[in-house]
Amino acid sequence: MPPRHHQPEALLATLSADRGRSDRLTHTEHLPARAARYAPWPEGIRPEIVAAAEGLGVSRPWAHQAEAMALAGSGRSVVIATGTASGKSLGYLAPVLSELLDGTEARNGRGSTALYLAPTKALAADQRRRAAELVPGRVRVALYDGDTPGEEREWVRQYASYVLTNPDMLHRGILPAHPRWASFLKALTYVVIDECHSYRGVFGSHVAQVLRRLRRLCARYGADPTFLLASATTAEPAATAQRLTGLPAVAVTDDASPRGPLVFGLWEPPLTENVGEHGAPVRRTATAEAGHLLTELVEAGTRTVVFVRSRRGAELVALQAQDQLGQPLAGRVAAYRGGYLAEERRALERDLHSGRLLGLASTSALELGVDVSGLDAVLMAGYPGTRASLWQQAGRAGREAQGALAVLIARDDPLDTYLVHHPEALFATPVEATVLDPDNPHVLAPHLCAAAAELPLTEPDLALFGPSTARLLPVLEQRGLLRRRADGSWYWTKRERAVDGVDLRGSGGSPVQIVEAPTGRLLGTVDAAAAHTTVHTGAVHLHQGRTYLVQDLDLETSVALVERADPPYTTSARDITSISVLSTDTTEQWGEARLSFGSVEVVNQVVGYLRKRISTGEILGESKLDLPPRTLRTRAVWWSVTEDQLLDADIPVDQLPGAAHAAEHASIGLLPLFATCDRWDIGGVSVPLHPDTGLPTVFVYDGHSGGAGFAERGFSRAVEWLAATRDAIAACECERGCPSCVQSPKCGNGNDPLDKAAAVRLLGILLAGAPDRPGADRPDSDRPGPVPGQPGPDQPGSDQPAPGQSAPGQSASGQSAPGQPTSDRPAL
Repeated sequence: MPPRHHQPEALLATLSADRGRSDRLTHTEHLPARAARYAPWPEGIRPEIVAAAEGLGVSRPWAHQAEAMALAGSGRSVVIATGTASGKSLGYLAPVLSELLDGTEARNGRGSTALYLAPTKALAADQRRRAAELVPGRVRVALYDGDTPGEEREWVRQYASYVLTNPDMLHRGILPAHPRWASFLKALTYVVIDECHSYRGVFGSHVAQVLRRLRRLCARYGADPTFLLASATTAEPAATAQRLTGLPAVAVTDDASPRGPLVFGLWEPPLTENVGEHGAPVRRTATAEAGHLLTELVEAGTRTVVFVRSRRGAELVALQAQDQLGQPLAGRVAAYRGGYLAEERRALERDLHSGRLLGLASTSALELGVDVSGLDAVLMAGYPGTRASLWQQAGRAGREAQGALAVLIARDDPLDTYLVHHPEALFATPVEATVLDPDNPHVLAPHLCAAAAELPLTEPDLALFGPSTARLLPVLEQRGLLRRRADGSWYWTKRERAVDGVDLRGSGGSPVQIVEAPTGRLLGTVDAAAAHTTVHTGAVHLHQGRTYLVQDLDLETSVALVERADPPYTTSARDITSISVLSTDTTEQWGEARLSFGSVEVVNQVVGYLRKRISTGEILGESKLDLPPRTLRTRAVWWSVTEDQLLDADIPVDQLPGAAHAAEHASIGLLPLFATCDRWDIGGVSVPLHPDTGLPTVFVYDGHSGGAGFAERGFSRAVEWLAATRDAIAACECERGCPSCVQSPKCGNGNDPLDKAAAVRLLGILLAGAPDRPGADRPDSDRPGPVPGQPGPDQPGSDQPAPGQSAPGQSASGQSAPGQPTSDRPAL
């Protein structure tokens, strides 16, 4: 094997020079090395911990680690928001494990306990290894998650001092069974929340309420734990930590860890000879480009991870590299993603740690802190949605102060195209703040039911759960879910477990099991809300490089039956959408135009799917589907223009549907630049004449029941957001519109109609009346959304994201008649 390259400049030069690819590198950013700054060990850190750290090569902590240790030891809640590989784990492990060591001297051997929460099972398993390296065996460290065998769970409850779990298990397994955890909760001193920046949107809002329920039960048993949070670099970390936990926190943000030089390349795949929908030019896909670059890096002996946006994409990149490498190197490349069985994940993690794997194509499941040491390069097949995630992924390489290479490969997408040609948006712009809204009534209501089932709710609990609590309790009583006793306490009234009505991750129900029909073997799972678009009958499904066709999707039993196949095509769902305004919170006049924020109802139905040739994207045919509609009540930002403005912008009636549709697509693509989301979290609908506004209107909505805060952020930064949208469309070099500007990969209408030039004029006339100051006043964030319990499916616990869709009256092919809406759907 050729020697490994350790110089990132040489790696990038080789990649861009080979095969005439120099024009694909649009920008190179050089981030200089940074020297370490050290501090002495704070008082209170046990000598056993110091000795173990020294044995691992850590003679002194970095300054930010020591600061976090000292704050934690004083009982103050702390959020450590520093870069990847900055030793955040030691910053919280040293005080936690020191406290647990002190606790071993108690009569029962656990005078103190600690709880660790991670967003993924892999990260919790990795943290157990780290804890075991630092602390003597008398501190009992244990995993408690869905993979923990039943016979081990009782031991964990009775004897473990440091329990590592995830929010789902805390919500479903620990809090409802709190009497059995009484001795653990009574001694709970620390709660560690790792990778807390990942708790955003609806998921973050649910976790915030789970943590409030935990604090309430701890108080019941006489405990008041200190919260220690670890985050990637993020804006306003102290405010985010307080929103998540409900407690004030001190932020530690001055990163004192050493960093090797990082060479960061922005890469745009070339245009191909192929054409997409309606003859639009098509660039080579980011996954195909990543597969080729991964192949060359592995051939050079360069340890590389590729981050891919989708599970299917991760499979395709690994498969492509394996095919191009041939044996024996093909055996050193693999895919890693959610949905694998536990034993598959564990095997991949072992191979990654041992160095047997040289190249790995992963979803963001590997982004969140799993200790991947010694990597030379990171490829990102598409912008990961936020700058915080971008730097988190890039930081996976270059550990231990070695030089590293990171390359962002643009997808054929408005935001990716904008970023690789506007590097200042990445390198001269601070990272985003984490957006979550614990007061979302669709989130809060089911947690109030769960809390009442754990312990009756009393008057002092109202402040803990937030300002909407007092308003929601009578609603829940009217619906027969809670009952108020004479003493003023609220009780859960049902025999069912209240927690079973809460879907933390907004998946809309139980996961759908993917079963191999001939053998009955379970291949994996997919979220219920994604089933309509990803494992519908006839869909192509990839699993560990093998291709399957879905023979049948049974929604009643939550099973998708698949068979091995090798079709020459991929599948893409088609859907229809309608939207109605439920209430308007805030409206601003932009000259004659109006910008509004409020609550909407979106009805979506998947009606068919396209078959596209793998090699070219050519559409081979379309098939009909008969799936039930899904209804979503959520929050949206929308803008309307008048007929006079359309005349001023020279947009006749026949151009209006294409102009509004193109503006909608591009605005969805650019919103992630201003909110902590990506385009798959949000949806949109454009209507030439909407019945609720009486005007041409474009809606952009959160793809989660009750809202996730993304549309609100778009409203507050609408001037900057829509100006960037207009500029991105105008700057694209295509003639009539393409995936880099106005076409969307998730359009329910087959990207028809679209009018690129008219969209620029439409946005221009809208912005002409915009406020002088960028960013309008924010809507009242304390104003609650619609109360759960109104007609529709959004009852407590049914927090289901909706597919976004097209419109009543459209054909199955998504063709839009004048006056009818066109749409772009969020992820499921």
